[in-house]
Amino acid sequence: MDNARILVVDDDREIARAIEKNLKMEGYEVVKAYNGLEALDALVSANIQLILLDVMMPKLDGLSTTMKIRESKNIPIIIISAKSDDSDKILGLSMGADDYITKPFNPQELVARVKSHLRRYMHLGYMDDKVRTSKIQVGGLCLDTDAKQLEVDGEAVRLTATEYKILELLMTNTGVVFSAEKIYERVWNEPAYSVENTVMVHIRRIREKIEINPKEPNYLKVVWGIGYKIEKH
Repeated sequence: MDNARILVVDDDREIARAIEKNLKMEGYEVVKAYNGLEALDALVSANIQLILLDVMMPKLDGLSTTMKIRESKNIPIIIISAKSDDSDKILGLSMGADDYITKPFNPQELVARVKSHLRRYMHLGYMDDKVRTSKIQVGGLCLDTDAKQLEVDGEAVRLTATEYKILELLMTNTGVVFSAEKIYERVWNEPAYSVENTVMVHIRRIREKIEINPKEPNYLKVVWGIGYKIEKH
């Protein structure tokens, strides 16, 4: 994961420089941008593996930038914001972010989350174009675990790295109920603490991509008070 290139987007140049310093100490390359429009330009001109993105920025804010990026890219996006309310976190995750860190943040925690998301993203093989074959079939869902691709009724569906790992866990264990805490520990590879909302938002996004009617899901079911499962078909 060394030499991965990370895009740091924050209109506060001192914060951007501080983040850059911490990341470079870990061996990462850093590209900086100071608003959403500059971030989108940087994604065109540089090969970026992860984005650290402030919310409150001029010209194009972080949430709008996230939605724009998600139209074409699965790159991990970690939002960094001064807003710490659960509603703000849920909104950021709903827009397509993979993670949410509040300011002021612990630099070690930031680096740890960057490493975790990069490990997941690069392990998934989004950067590897080899032809692969291993597949899991559940009804109309077909998950190619080598190519890291999902088809729903024969149509390719784009997943973020986090969404993929959740779906892979559940499809590999059809009928098994996983609590939000267990999903978080297995996918994020870190201890779970007050993670219900975070997992719930990712589950909701997956449902929107795989279900004909997300409110009456055919595949991804909630077992109330216990957790989530992929129904056997």
